Amino acid sequence: MPSEGLFERYINFYTDFAFKKFFGTPANKEFLISFLNALLKLKGDEEIKDITHLNTEQLPNIESDRKAIYDVYCENNKGEKFIVEMQRASQINFVDRSIYYSAFPIQEQGVRGYLSKIDEKYINWDYSLKKVYVVGILSFILDENPNHNEIVTHARLRYDEYSNEIYSDKLEFINIELPKFTKQEEELDDDNMLDKWLFAIKNLYHLMDRPQTLREAIFKRLFNLAEISKYNKTERLAYQESLKDYRDYYNTIFSAEERGREEGREEGRAEGRAEAETKAYQEKLDMARKMKSDGMPYEIITKYSGLSIPEIEKL
Repeated sequence: MPSEGLFERYINFYTDFAFKKFFGTPANKEFLISFLNALLKLKGDEEIKDITHLNTEQLPNIESDRKAIYDVYCENNKGEKFIVEMQRASQINFVDRSIYYSAFPIQEQGVRGYLSKIDEKYINWDYSLKKVYVVGILSFILDENPNHNEIVTHARLRYDEYSNEIYSDKLEFINIELPKFTKQEEELDDDNMLDKWLFAIKNLYHLMDRPQTLREAIFKRLFNLAEISKYNKTERLAYQESLKDYRDYYNTIFSAEERGREEGREEGRAEGRAEAETKAYQEKLDMARKMKSDGMPYEIITKYSGLSIPEIEKL
């Protein structure tokens, strides 16, 4: 995990502010299009030409069920859906969480609720699905990954553990483990756009100039948009708040893991992570409790605390 110095020129890609500015803003969708094309190695007619950002809050069919809030949710020009998440620290049941998230864009392709008028699209629906991608950009090593040396892993539905034959290509989980990406600027391949993107994501915060290797127009615009000095006061305050949240979360995790390492036992490290996660969750509860007591709407509370509405109702 990175940490910042005192005089950064560019914003930190790991912060919510930066991630959503680059990948979650419709006006800047060319960044996400370029990244996804590089990630999926799409070229020519296969390339994603356009994307539409969708509502990141997904509501279940049953009100009592838990909803999902994505970092970025979009649809390409072919109707395929993409969930793109920046994960800053390891969490319990990460794979299960990804599977849960994938269920929403799959279910919404079918008939939902009462149809007020005849709609041929739904009446003649034959259960044919558009593909759904769940992309995780991880700032940690994924313990569940059996391909220990791979930076990017693709998980799809297969027939069995002994076969490479695909059971269905309509669901794909892609995880990018950034700590495994260690290439320096001089090692970047001029024809490998994915490596260039990973280098930019991982190193943007401590660079003082755009590397010559990142000569493409997309990176020129990225670095221009990332320059802190060009932001107005409101934007700078929003970024600093996001950066503070990032640093606080990282320091909590780092301190807990350090205590675990000092104990010299794997159990200590696991307890450290659990302690950090418990503390972080408690802080969210405390913040949500104060916001609720001030009479703030649940939608605002869940946006800033990350808690679900059922959790907030119990406070």
